[in-house]
Amino acid sequence: MNGAAARIAAPPEARDEPAESLVGPGAAILFSMGCPGLGAANEDTAAVLRIDARRAALIVADGLGGRPGGESASKTVVRTVEAHLRRIRGRDSVRTAILDALDEANRAIISLGIGAGTTVAIAEIEEDRIRGYHVGDSAILAVGQRGRVKLRTLCHAPTAYAVESGLLDEAEALHHADRHLVSNVVGDPGMRIEIGSWVRLSERDTLLLATDGVFDNLHPHEIVKAIRTGSLSEAGRRLARASLQRMSRPARGAPSKPDDLTFILYRAEAVAAASRALRTCA
Repeated sequence: MNGAAARIAAPPEARDEPAESLVGPGAAILFSMGCPGLGAANEDTAAVLRIDARRAALIVADGLGGRPGGESASKTVVRTVEAHLRRIRGRDSVRTAILDALDEANRAIISLGIGAGTTVAIAEIEEDRIRGYHVGDSAILAVGQRGRVKLRTLCHAPTAYAVESGLLDEAEALHHADRHLVSNVVGDPGMRIEIGSWVRLSERDTLLLATDGVFDNLHPHEIVKAIRTGSLSEAGRRLARASLQRMSRPARGAPSKPDDLTFILYRAEAVAAASRALRTCA
């Protein structure tokens, strides 16, 4: 298995346009930076992992702030998943590898004995379809070019459950005093892994995995608008800029929660482009 993971640590306006990288059946961009203005360690970890020509995995993890060992916990879960995926041969099950890795990482983080924990979101990719796994409030969103939401995970958090049950609307949840609370983490004996069904992606659909640095600062429609059109590089720059601006200069009545900011954007367009090229040459 070939792995590719690169952090883009500078604000997007201070950099050239981020480069897209091919991974398995598509292309991805990874962006990660620490909380603006604090100078503290970035407790998020993320990776784009190629398994073979048909399969890949994307992963973001957010070490819990306010607890010791957040950065260590997020690194542990990402490195453990990567190690298990690296052992895959032939038709071995990616699902089994991911579940075994999360179970191992959970035991390892608990064994630190310092109360460390992390959220995690993983997208398993197989050709033109994806399946999500998540623990906590790192989340997965898939949208079409016209803005139709194909997949959106439900965060394991009291405010998310309140929105789902109709007790809060999404705008109220983004301003709620308890929006930082999560009810399920890697590093807890009661950890549970939520596994989604397979979702098929069309050529220009965009898949987003992100920590709460995105989802606690932007409304869902703002996220969709930022990522659904343009190149992956353009979409990544728009999303990073909007999130950072909201953290530092919030509009009146808009959510604002300074935090580490990490996301991965993915599209399967590389497969379709390659297929068209082959047909043209034939």
